[in-house]
Amino acid sequence: MTDHGTNPALLNASDGVPIAYRVHGADRALPFVGLVHSLAMDHRFWNPVAERLAGRANVIAIDARGHGRSGVSNPPYTADRMAQDLLEVMDHLQVDKAVVGGASMGGCIALTFAGKHQDRTSGLALIDTTAWYGPTAPKDWEDRAMKAVSQGLGALVGFQKSRWFSDAFCAREPGVVQNCVDTFLANDLNAYVSTCRMLGVFDGRTLLPQIRVPTRILVGDEDYAAPIEMAQALHAGIRHSSLTVIPGARHLTPLEVPDIIAGALDELCLESRNDAI
Repeated sequence: MTDHGTNPALLNASDGVPIAYRVHGADRALPFVGLVHSLAMDHRFWNPVAERLAGRANVIAIDARGHGRSGVSNPPYTADRMAQDLLEVMDHLQVDKAVVGGASMGGCIALTFAGKHQDRTSGLALIDTTAWYGPTAPKDWEDRAMKAVSQGLGALVGFQKSRWFSDAFCAREPGVVQNCVDTFLANDLNAYVSTCRMLGVFDGRTLLPQIRVPTRILVGDEDYAAPIEMAQALHAGIRHSSLTVIPGARHLTPLEVPDIIAGALDELCLESRNDAI
């Protein structure tokens, strides 16, 4: 295993779709963390967190299929398939177990991974996410997808920016915000539509009682994309979980408050190592 520097590597998944991933770190004595980004972002989403975990953990950050440099597959997209993509990258890297985490869409994937591949999960981080977007989710996500189709992804930028970050962060870090906008606009439209539909029908509530690993649930107190109530439902459903509400943060906390997110992942790595002793 080698640290891939700034360039992602490619692995052909079992269904032939190329999956891009980046490994931060190359010390196999350290624990592994596998991370999945939010909708319409890519593996670079995790760079600030990975930088803070350097020397304490190896970070595997993938581009979910249809995102970044990964290939676009035929619909429908499913959380099961995206979780399988992460598993196959771990297999390729000969990583037996990892702390698995994700933000927003990535949290849905991480929850699915932990529920379906318990023997490969040493800890779970659910960040700005949910097990279910609610009864109106299919229509809500379809409406968003169809706006992108009819008006282009650019028509969603204002809506996205207001959800992604607090006003104070937008004023303080315009470069980070612009990088997210640029990444968002570079998305394949068909893949974006397929992923929206995946999230509209996603329901991981039956997985919650199956989670047996230490779990950290984190959410910004200004997050109205996946609000506190959704995080509380995760916490209530997962036995070995803690809930952290982050003051003044919105939906993309790995970028807005990377120190807090890295700290939670570091704690999970320490717990997993202690459990293995």
